[in-house]
Amino acid sequence: MKPIAPGTVIFHRHRGYGVIVSVNLLTGWISARFGSEVRTLDLNLSSDEVQHADGTPILFRRAPPDRMPHARLMAMVRELHAAGYQRLYLYSWPKPSGLHWRWHLFAGPRQWSERPWREGWYGSGADYNFNPVFGWGDVPGASAQELASALAQFDPHGLAQALGRDEDHTEWFASVCDALLPDHAYSMGWDHAGPMPEQLPVIAVRRGVAPYAGPPLSWPPGWMHLWKVSHAQYAPPIPVRIKPTPQD
Repeated sequence: MKPIAPGTVIFHRHRGYGVIVSVNLLTGWISARFGSEVRTLDLNLSSDEVQHADGTPILFRRAPPDRMPHARLMAMVRELHAAGYQRLYLYSWPKPSGLHWRWHLFAGPRQWSERPWREGWYGSGADYNFNPVFGWGDVPGASAQELASALAQFDPHGLAQALGRDEDHTEWFASVCDALLPDHAYSMGWDHAGPMPEQLPVIAVRRGVAPYAGPPLSWPPGWMHLWKVSHAQYAPPIPVRIKPTPQD
């Protein structure tokens, strides 16, 4: 795909040759100046049939983009599991505002509450909205295989820690991917006060997606036990009623 940036020469069937002045790839709109015209013309890359100067069509995705990267990360992790990196895990949870979800990749022992943090292995959907890359040298729209290759080149030492077998988690993760991808992802938290849900919470990765209507999904192996242990330490004491003694 040829780059689109200010200064790119384009061709429009009604206006002829022109030059792009500004680009907004989040919305798919550009501003261009044609011939000796002083004013710029706003064009939509999805519907105005804009071409490069050599006649190559400029194609822009009509479907709304993902507002969070979790489904793409799930597909990448599944690819790496199949390649033998079964000790790679994806943790996701809502931000306190409830507007976006965070994500965190980690490798090594499967410890959900004591996850190792490595630079570049975590992020937020809030950042992804404006810059749809992970920072591994990847490009927007990269496939799961391309993302896995980019991560391996970005941090080979970190990914090497994911080599090994975790068959229980890999089987669970594959079943969740089959049920949710490409329009939904899972969350290991919930955005409201209340008891822990019995089933794994599901979130949509883009607007306009129908609510998840598939089978209920279980929490990952080891999660329920961890939750009960960690919260038992902080459970409020049960009040004990003491029978009053008669006064002398």
